[in-house]
This record gives sequence, C-alpha cells and structure tokens, in this order.
Amino acid sequence: MTQNPPDLRPDRANAAVPAAARPGQPQIGMVSLGCPKALVDSERILTRLRAEGYGISPDYSGADAVIVNTCGFLDSAKAESLDAIGEALAENGRVIVTGCLGAEPDYITGAHPRVLAVTGPQQYEQVLDAVHAAVPPAPDPFIDLLPPSGVKLTPRHYAYLKIAEGCDHKCRFCIIPDMRGRLVSRPAHAVMREAEKLVEAGVKEILVISQDTSAYGTDWKGRDDKFPILGLARDLGSLGAWVRLHYVYPYPHVRDLVPLMADPANGLLPYLDIPFQHAHPDVLKRMARPAAAARTLDEIAAWRAVCPDLTLRSTFIVGYPGETEAEFQTLLDWLDEAQLDRVGCFKYENVAGARSNALPDHVPEEIKQDRWNRFMEKAQAISEARLAARVGTKMTVLVDLVEDDAATCRTMADAPEIDGHLFIDEGHETLAPGDMVEVEVDEASDYDLWGRRV
Repeated sequence: MTQNPPDLRPDRANAAVPAAARPGQPQIGMVSLGCPKALVDSERILTRLRAEGYGISPDYSGADAVIVNTCGFLDSAKAESLDAIGEALAENGRVIVTGCLGAEPDYITGAHPRVLAVTGPQQYEQVLDAVHAAVPPAPDPFIDLLPPSGVKLTPRHYAYLKIAEGCDHKCRFCIIPDMRGRLVSRPAHAVMREAEKLVEAGVKEILVISQDTSAYGTDWKGRDDKFPILGLARDLGSLGAWVRLHYVYPYPHVRDLVPLMADPANGLLPYLDIPFQHAHPDVLKRMARPAAAARTLDEIAAWRAVCPDLTLRSTFIVGYPGETEAEFQTLLDWLDEAQLDRVGCFKYENVAGARSNALPDHVPEEIKQDRWNRFMEKAQAISEARLAARVGTKMTVLVDLVEDDAATCRTMADAPEIDGHLFIDEGHETLAPGDMVEVEVDEASDYDLWGRRV
C-alpha cells in the first residue's frame, strides 16, 4: 500500500486548512496512510471534527493532538504505520490511532504504549470520542463554518467518492473482508447527493472507489436493477464532471459499462481499473480468483472494439506461493497480448490472518525480485509503445499543478498519484489547478507525455 503524497501529509498539507485559527480553537492534525478508501475515511473524520469547531493543523507543532489513520493490509504497510505513529509521537506526543491496523490494538500499543487511543476501521464515533477526551471541543457557532462539500484532503478540483464498504470475495491473500466486513453499499440517493455537492463546490473529477465497485448495490434485497452500478454510473456521468471508476471486478456486466464510456456525451471516462492479479489459471485458483484468463483477453478485445480509447489499468502479484517459472512466463505472455495501458505489480508477502500463508512452496525473495524486475521491464516497454502512439493526437487535460517551468496535467487516461502525467512547458503561465485545456501531444516517454496548448 502507499502513503499519501507528500503534500497531503499533515506537516505539509494545505488543502483543507483555514488561513488562520481563531483564538482558543482546538487544533487537530491528521496523517492518512494507505489507499484512497482510507483517505475518504480521514476526510469524514475531519469533516465531523470541523463541524464541531475543531481546526485542522498544517503541522505537528500546531496540533493539540494528531490522528494517524493506518494501513494494515501488508506487513510493509504495518511497518510504515508504526513508523508514522512513532514520528507523530516524537513530534507532537498526543496521538490517536485509527484505521485498518487499529483492528490490532495490542500490536500498536506493544510498539507505542504512549498512544492515547486505538480504534479500528470505520469507527468514526470512537475516534470522535477519543478526540473529545484528549482535546475538548470549543465551538463558536458564529465563526466555525463548514464547506458544503465537507473537508477534503485532496486538491479542490478532484475528490474521491466512496460508494460502498467491505467485500464479499474470499481471495486467499486478502484480509479486507475480515477488517472491513462484507459488502455494504451506500444508498444511491446519498451517493448522488454527495456527488452533486462536490460538483457544486468546483470539483472537476470524481474518483469512484470501493473494494468492489462493480458489485455496488448487489447486497440490496428486492432491488429493481440487477446491477445498480450501471444506473449509478449513468447518473454520475450526467453531472458534468469527469467520473473515473476504480477497483472494478471483471464481472460480465462490466461490458455494459463500456458503451457509456464510449459516448463522449457521458462524463464517464473511458478508464477501467481492474485488479486482474495474475493470468495463469492455476495461480488464480490458488488465489481463489476467477481463473478464466483466456476469456479475459476476449473481454478486453470486446471492450476495446466498443470503446477504442479505453484505458485499462491493473495490478498483479508475482511470487505467489507455488508460482512456477512456467506460470510466471504465462503471465508475461498474457501481458504481451493484453497490452494494458497502466500496470502495477507487487511482490507477494504474507499477511497475518491470510489463508495464503499456509500454502506450500513459497517463492524465495530473490526469485520474487527477479520476476518483479522482468514484469516491470515488460510493462514499461508496453507503456512506452502505447504512449508513443499518442504523439500527434489532441486531447483534453486537467491541470493539477502549475510551477515556474511547467504545468503538470492529467489526461483521461491518468488517475492521480498512480498513473502518468502530461506536462505543458510553454504557455502554461496563465493556467491554474482545475483548468481543463486542449493540447496536442508532441513528445512521449516511458510513462509520461508532453504537449502544447491548442
């Protein structure tokens, strides 16, 4: 898992921090680790605190207490979370821990016994209780105003929209269902109300997230629509902002989303983030994942036939227990055929509580590293070729950052923090974050593009 980008850390943040705290206003800092789903949890916590009159501190020294929202999915993420807790304790001394690692309170207090409280994922009320105990609220109803869209830790022009919690899958390497429970979808009217407020507040791109986005609404009994994600995607696409779907499980009904993406009149971006994880059927069976990789290639071809501009992003695991060299080579060959646009790769590691830990024939670390290197070399070559094909084309880009030497932008094919960028290094001086401009691509590298305004 990854930590928030540096400018979203509480010691460097500026996205949701007021210009100045009023006299006597209690201040809370936030460190948010892990995936965008955890980031949304952090935003919800800060929104509740802001509504109660708390200020948001941009640094440790100005905070009366610091909340650390942890990730506990991998051992490496647990170590990162413990390091962040230790840093907050050293810099501030008053630390409340929440998030996925909070499901293991003894693990946290064993390493850091000085933390004030430990709460688990989605335990918003318990976090608020811990803050109240550590730093009592002192609201001023005439001054403490809350933005209509709530507190956001992302830049003003894009926001994550969580549509569900939990997951019903039984992947052997994953403990998300144990930490966050089974799938629970938010009501469509609540999702749309939040999305409308975001657009009204100036958000240009909505990033739809959950643990299994394409399963949205399938937990509702007596529902009228068999697959509610189709109607929700259509409604979200009508709001006038870019809408990007993340974590889409490759169910057959995904093919019904693709025509919406192919129609420029819809705001639904031609972008699918689908975690395929592997391509060899035996590895997928050991993962307890769908094992029809050949049919997946047919699905990809069918999607691209309907929507030629479709961008496909995925993640994979190499070195899964029992993975042979032949199985890994099947993955490389599959990647050659699939020609995915955006690819991430993880080396398998045990996760406490995961059923995959008990599988036989664990792969040595040096072989995992070698396979990761070879996989990324293949993925990089594919990315370079696909981006080179964009040179000479025109496209709309969204400006994320403007500096003296260039504007950093994203195309419809680029999600923030995980994909590439398009840079404008001439005529960018008048641009501002959130602007949408037309460019012609004139240069490409392994993962990024350069363009000029048209």
